[in-house]
Amino acid sequence: MPVPRGPLIDFITWSRRGCGKSSSCSCQWLIVGVSVLLLAAASLAAKPRAPGHTHLNSIRIDGDISLGGLFPVHARGHNGKACGELKKEKGIHRLEAMLFALDRINNDNELLPNITLGARILDTCSRDTHALEQSLTFVQALIEKDSTDVKCLSGGPPIITKPERVVGVIGASSSSVSIMVANILRLFKIPQVSYASTAPELSDNTRYDYFSRVVPPDTYQAQAMVDIVKFMRWNYVSTVASEGSYGESGVDAFIQKSREDGGVCIAQSVKIPREPKPGEFDKIINRLRDNPNARVVILFASEDDIRRLLQAAKNASGPGHFIWIGSDSWGSKIAPVLHQEEMGEGAITILPKRQSIKGFDRYFISRTLDNNRRNIWFAEFWEDNFQCKLSRHALKKGSGIKKCTNHERIGKDSNYEQEGKVQFVIDAVYAMAHALHNMHKELCPGRVGLCPAMDNGINGSMLLRYIRKVNFTGIAGNPVVFNVNGDAPGRYEIFQYQIRNHTKEYKIVGHWTDQLHLNVRDIRWPGGSREVPTSICSQPCRPGERKKSVKGMPCCWHCERCDGYQYLADTHTCKMCRFDLRPNENHTACQPIPIIKLEWSSPWAVIPVFIAILGISATFFVVITFVRYNDTPIVKASGRELSYVLLTGIFLCYATTFLMISTPDVGVCSLRRIFLGLGMSISYAAMLTKTNRIYRIFEQGNKSVSAPRFISPASQLVITFSLIGVQLLGVCIWFGMDPSPLAIIDYEDQRTANPDLARGVLKCDISDLSLICQLGYSMILMVTCTVYAIKTRGVPETFNEAKPIGFTMYTTCIIWLAFIPIFFGTSQSAEKMYIQTTTLTISVSLSASVSLGLLYMPKVYVVLVHPEQNVPKRKRSLKAVVTAAAMSNKFNPKGGLRPNGEAKSELCESLETQALSSKQTYISYSNHAI
Repeated sequence: MPVPRGPLIDFITWSRRGCGKSSSCSCQWLIVGVSVLLLAAASLAAKPRAPGHTHLNSIRIDGDISLGGLFPVHARGHNGKACGELKKEKGIHRLEAMLFALDRINNDNELLPNITLGARILDTCSRDTHALEQSLTFVQALIEKDSTDVKCLSGGPPIITKPERVVGVIGASSSSVSIMVANILRLFKIPQVSYASTAPELSDNTRYDYFSRVVPPDTYQAQAMVDIVKFMRWNYVSTVASEGSYGESGVDAFIQKSREDGGVCIAQSVKIPREPKPGEFDKIINRLRDNPNARVVILFASEDDIRRLLQAAKNASGPGHFIWIGSDSWGSKIAPVLHQEEMGEGAITILPKRQSIKGFDRYFISRTLDNNRRNIWFAEFWEDNFQCKLSRHALKKGSGIKKCTNHERIGKDSNYEQEGKVQFVIDAVYAMAHALHNMHKELCPGRVGLCPAMDNGINGSMLLRYIRKVNFTGIAGNPVVFNVNGDAPGRYEIFQYQIRNHTKEYKIVGHWTDQLHLNVRDIRWPGGSREVPTSICSQPCRPGERKKSVKGMPCCWHCERCDGYQYLADTHTCKMCRFDLRPNENHTACQPIPIIKLEWSSPWAVIPVFIAILGISATFFVVITFVRYNDTPIVKASGRELSYVLLTGIFLCYATTFLMISTPDVGVCSLRRIFLGLGMSISYAAMLTKTNRIYRIFEQGNKSVSAPRFISPASQLVITFSLIGVQLLGVCIWFGMDPSPLAIIDYEDQRTANPDLARGVLKCDISDLSLICQLGYSMILMVTCTVYAIKTRGVPETFNEAKPIGFTMYTTCIIWLAFIPIFFGTSQSAEKMYIQTTTLTISVSLSASVSLGLLYMPKVYVVLVHPEQNVPKRKRSLKAVVTAAAMSNKFNPKGGLRPNGEAKSELCESLETQALSSKQTYISYSNHAI
């Protein structure tokens, strides 16, 4: 029978009007292309059919109101075939769930009373283009057909059966299929309720305004996946998506949520083509293995793609490397892991919260070939489920396949487990039924059965409003509601595929309802391990190391040590410790720098203290001896007044050691200012006065026999104390400029490159320059005294103390010349405080010891050991002494060039010979008023 061209042209024209201004040009051309397919459908519709006729690739169930159904009964075909193998769970279980729901509703006297729901169920073959072609069946009844040109060969009027009108569609399963079908159904204002499509794109109410779903969108699922990843402390994952709206939009939602929450980075995103070429999945696995640290793989893929991906992983690396996080397309299905269970072990999958429907279990296991003839694919399911053939001709010899007996029973002769989306299929059908029921109550009040308002055609827009307003308790006890975008609330169960004692199962390990709840004790990883596998880009930095992030990949970083005096302020920043702090061993915090001072028990202190104690003891011994023998000739001849002053200075030099070693405080620091230079000033002032007196006497003797001025003991004391007063004046000026001599902690003095060796030095606030200035005056006195000692080296050695003072000053100069390079040469040493303090105290003590030993020990020796020598000698007048000295220099002019100024004259020798016996070894100093 020829098909007229008029209806096709009318449909194209209507399609262009239907798009209107709100639709794009692409939409218009889509309808034009689809209309070509519609021609074939229209030709089928023109053929007369009996009620209940089974259509090719579809099931038709008569009723007062017909609902459409879209189910992936078969997998996607290959090699040019539209359909592939049968999908027992995802296809047959879900299809039977719709039939089960229709039976319940039609037998319910409360819901749609006296109204029978029919159905037109199609197979999408898991392919969006095939589903689009099949779904054109739903819109045939809405197209006006011109039958004027239709003629019968018998000449009678043609009988054209109008196709049943579908008021709503249940489905589809795949998001890509739902998107394709929704673009057609919205043009004809046919509401659609999906039981499995979760793509976030379908929440767009401006593009998919007639689409609703009883499952939550993938935005919730993506958030649940992000929460799982963060709970497991994974931060580096890969994603795999099947090409199409479901996979791509699901991965996009996961990436967006991970960026919003932070802490999760995507190693790489891989897309599985719609028509994978041979070896495509092997390439995908190799790409995933390029990032070995990203062990966790987020899957938004179809069931078939998941199965083939696991097979490729099995061939490439075997079990245990990848940890799979599967979306609801994996859920708790057996098919993806069938015959490759070890590859799925440990996989975490997500499924909208559901409950096994016991009534459906009873219904399904009771299905046989005899009582389920309405399902045209049930015979194929029977053969696949029981591994048998219904037709004897299909049997091949040696194949091992038996002939079906029709006595096989589901659940008894084969394994059976309810598919995860069965509950949602039933809820979707009931949502449509409740909407129709509420619509009937409003349009047909008090009427039983359909009224003209509904019988003449149900308004799709009105039905959509009733669908969005439904609120009832679903078959599993959960409320079924829709938001303004037609989405269901997010409620998920978290599964893990586990193998225990050779038993494989999906075990519920948690749930997600706005937030994640995981039962960690129920989680098992490959091999039965409880230790969570790692999937991180970079290993955590060790304590004291900061993270230097890789550009564009915040989860990847290089670890850099906080060195020197830096500590780890936060994970990405090293900061310097405060001046008085140093980093701890791990450089994670700062701790106080140890404070050091010269301890009494330190070897650096023991030696100076020992010398000082010996010196003080010797000084007291000399003083006691001089006091005890104060009126003896030797004590008198030594100049008692200046001797006691000199001994006081020597004592203070020794006592300075204790001030330098004592713990610094205000009192100790004040005493250091006063006495550090005072002892030496007293000593050298006294010796300078003595040498100056001798020099002036003999210098005056070369000119005249009159005595020089200021050589009396009182004058000598005044001169000495005047010199000492200059030192005290300097100290007073210092106190005036800096009245508070504080004890400070110097952190720069021993701030070494290695902070572990850093120390804070507790010391007085006296700089090296101040110390030199403090000792400078004493040095001037010492140098001046040395000059006079050199000038008086030519005096007779029998006269007074010129030569001992000379030896003392020479030795003292050597000591201090050695002190200066040691003191300043160790300014950068880590032991600076110890070396400089010890060097200073020992130098001062040695100077005092030289003076004590050379000037006073010989006198003490004579006084105590040879008292017979401590007797008065013949006194000579000053004139005689000076004349003798002058004559000595005159008779022997080279005498002054002898070592140590040992100048003698015959006159002096004869005088001394007369005065002393041949056995005397001590030369007495004359006790003139010199």
